[in-house]
Amino acid sequence: MRHLYIHIPFCHRRCAYCDFNTYANMEDRMEAYVATLCAELRSLAHPQRTISPALPLTADLTRAMLRPTIFLGGGTPSMLPEALMERTLAAADGVIPLREAEVTVECNPGTVLRRDYLRALRAMGVNRISLGVQSLHDPTLRVLGRIHTAAEAYASFNDARAAGFKSINLDFIFGLPGQTIAQWEETLREIVSWGADHFALYSLILEERTPLYAQVSSGRVCVPDDDATGAMYELATEHFAVAGYVQYEISNWARSDDPAAPVPSHACHHNLAYWLNADYLAAGAGAHGHLYPHRYVDVAGIDDYITRVRAGNLPVAEVIDLTPRDLAAETIFMGLRLNAGVSFAHFRDRCGVEMDAIFGAELGDLAEQGLIERTERGVRLTDRGRMLGNRVFERFV
Repeated sequence: MRHLYIHIPFCHRRCAYCDFNTYANMEDRMEAYVATLCAELRSLAHPQRTISPALPLTADLTRAMLRPTIFLGGGTPSMLPEALMERTLAAADGVIPLREAEVTVECNPGTVLRRDYLRALRAMGVNRISLGVQSLHDPTLRVLGRIHTAAEAYASFNDARAAGFKSINLDFIFGLPGQTIAQWEETLREIVSWGADHFALYSLILEERTPLYAQVSSGRVCVPDDDATGAMYELATEHFAVAGYVQYEISNWARSDDPAAPVPSHACHHNLAYWLNADYLAAGAGAHGHLYPHRYVDVAGIDDYITRVRAGNLPVAEVIDLTPRDLAAETIFMGLRLNAGVSFAHFRDRCGVEMDAIFGAELGDLAEQGLIERTERGVRLTDRGRMLGNRVFERFV
């Protein structure tokens, strides 16, 4: 297996927009959780743990080009003390050798202000940092429930660079409460000046079970309308293009040391694996894995997770059977998020059938509407299709 996701569910405080599997104020459970997580990781290296055989990822974006990856997400993985992080990564090394992999740790700027911690991560084999900045407007950060300020985010970025990280990703959200187009443009000018290697920008999604959803629904908080968020997205594409960043996916831009490369040099290979619908293992409470013909999810509760693993049982809460049609649909609508689109060769190698044999009618209709374009290589979204991506994707569900 070439891709591994590790879920660290701890956070200092649950953000107002977050519906992920996270737990605040449970630092006392960290050591027991990491011990259990390491046990699950060791089991992932054992053939009996494999839920089903994995299909290879081939074709245009080859296995040789797509690096093995380990991604620590959360929650806030950077809450782990150095010793527990080292134990986790040592266990992950038994599944995918760290020396061969892109190893990413998600970090909250509010928890990563110590340069020695970042140096320790680098020494452990972590070679990519993803900072969840979200906004540079301090009042908005407080509304979102973030624990850092804009100044702390900038300090964390500089500390990560000083610690030797050559690939630093910054996450931002637009369409935030009270955000204006002018504020967003100011943010874009500022973050481009930082010289980060990768940006991931996402339009705010109001999840029903979150405090922010309740605040917006009751009228206590106002968010920009669809026209404003669309304008913010267009502004981002313009600013990043001028600054020399390459957009390689709907929401992602990266620096590239080689303009002729199929994907930018600093693209996130772990996320590329998702968009190419590759198989990946997962470990941790609430973690989702994909081994066609199945998806699986570990139990969400920390105590339930620990109890199951200590008893020698798989912590899997649910296994979802996937049909060949599911595989085909996911391969095309995930791949269309990439600027390069989906090649006919990749679809054929991943799904075992020609793209037109399953989706010929849908592709023809979308091309007539100007939402996709067809080349000798494959299909990809047009500029208009990128703005109306959900309309395209729902045709394959």
